[in-house]
Parts: sequence; structure tokens; C-alpha cells
Amino acid sequence: MGMFVISKRYNGDYKFEFTSRKGKTIFTSISCKHKEDCELMIAGIKSDPSIFAFTRNRTAAGKHFFRLSKGGLVLATSRKFASEVSVNKGISDVLKYVPSSDILDFSENDFVFPDAEEVFIATEP
Repeated sequence: MGMFVISKRYNGDYKFEFTSRKGKTIFTSISCKHKEDCELMIAGIKSDPSIFAFTRNRTAAGKHFFRLSKGGLVLATSRKFASEVSVNKGISDVLKYVPSSDILDFSENDFVFPDAEEVFIATEP
């Protein structure tokens, strides 16, 4: 199973990543000005990932990756894989796990977990 994670880039734009159950990034989206654009893209990918094109490529160093696109517009680029077999497994995992994946939104708060001091103060009698 995988997970979509929405977050903000340093320039204020939004992005999302699809991660494996172990937390390893499979692909990262293009930048979006609005969080709603990320949510719409995620909904589209989740509804039927098979309608998207998966274009396999190689870097100059020989690493493999894929781009996820629809209608000629690239929506996301995968991480770099060591072999063609592993990039094909990455694509297979996307097709298999995307429809049932959850969405985490880390775009609003910089700190997901409270500081230890805040927890301590809140639990004092």
C-alpha cells in the first residue's frame, strides 16, 4: 500500500509525493500554485491510474525513471531506479496501490508533532 503526501515547497507552491508503504518516494508531482490543484490531480490518478501514460527514461548516468503524464502534460517524475526491472516494478506498484492509497496533508503546518516541552506543560497537574 502507498500514500500520497501533500506538502509545500520552499517557494510556497504545493506538491505531492506518492510513497511506498516503507516511506520511500516513488514519484513527485509538478509544482502547483494551489493545494486544490494537487487534490484534483490525486483524485484523478486514484480514480483510474491506467489512463495515464508512464514514459520510461534513463539519465546520462544510466539510472532509470518514469514520468507520469496525461494529454502530453507531465504531472509527476519518479525517483531514480537502478535497473529497468526496478522501474517496471515501481510502475506496477503505482497501478496496484494508488487506487486504495490514503492522503496525508502536511502543507499547513511546518511541525507535525508538538515539541516535548508543549507535551510536558499540557500534562502537568
